[in-house]
Amino acid sequence: MIKNYLLIAFLAVSFQLFSQETYFLVGNNFTKYVFKSSEGVMTTQLQSGTGSAFEMGYSFPVKNEKIYYSIGLTLNDYNAVAGSQSESYQWETKYIGAQNAVSYNFTLSNNFQLAVKGGVNLSTLLYGKQKINGAVYDLKGQDEFSGLFLSPFAGIQTRYRLNDLGYLSLGYIFSKSLNPFNTSEEKLSFNTNQILFGIHFNINEN
Repeated sequence: MIKNYLLIAFLAVSFQLFSQETYFLVGNNFTKYVFKSSEGVMTTQLQSGTGSAFEMGYSFPVKNEKIYYSIGLTLNDYNAVAGSQSESYQWETKYIGAQNAVSYNFTLSNNFQLAVKGGVNLSTLLYGKQKINGAVYDLKGQDEFSGLFLSPFAGIQTRYRLNDLGYLSLGYIFSKSLNPFNTSEEKLSFNTNQILFGIHFNINEN
C-alpha cells in the first residue's frame, strides 16, 4: 500500500510540470449503500446518507484545448443510515483516493464553458465507524469496506471565467464504487450523487 501512495505522489509531481491548470473542488456526496451476502440483501431498509467531498489536482489539454486530462487526489465521505422500530444503523466512512478523468469542453460564450467528463477513481478506507443501536464498531479490517475500491464516474460541469487567472465551477457527478478484489461473502457497493463547487487557476501561461 505504501508503494501505491508513493506512485500517486510521483505522478502528481510529474503532471505539475506540464499541467495547464490546478483546481480545488469541494462539495457533498449523497450516497446509497448496496449490501449483498449469501443470505441476500438487508431486511432493514437502507437510506441515503450525506457527506463531504474534496478533490485537488492538475489538468492539461491534450487536443485543441477542447479535450482535457486531469489527475487528482480525493477525500470522500460515503455515509448511510438504516433503521426500524427495533434497530438502528449508521455508517460513517472516509476514503482517500487517486482520480483520473477526461473532459470535453464546449464554449458557450466568452465567459462560460460546459464540460462533459468521465473517469475512474481508486480509493481505500481511511476511517470507518458503524453504529448499531448506540454501540460503535470499527470498520477497518472488515473485508466489505477495506481494500481497493474502483469507482467509474460520469458527469457535467459548468465553468465561469473570472479573468485570465482562472475559473469558478459547479458540477454534478454520478459514480458507482465497488471492490472487485473482495472475495468474502459480504459484498458492498456505493451509488453516489455528488455536487461540487470549484476554483481553477491557470498556470504555465505563455
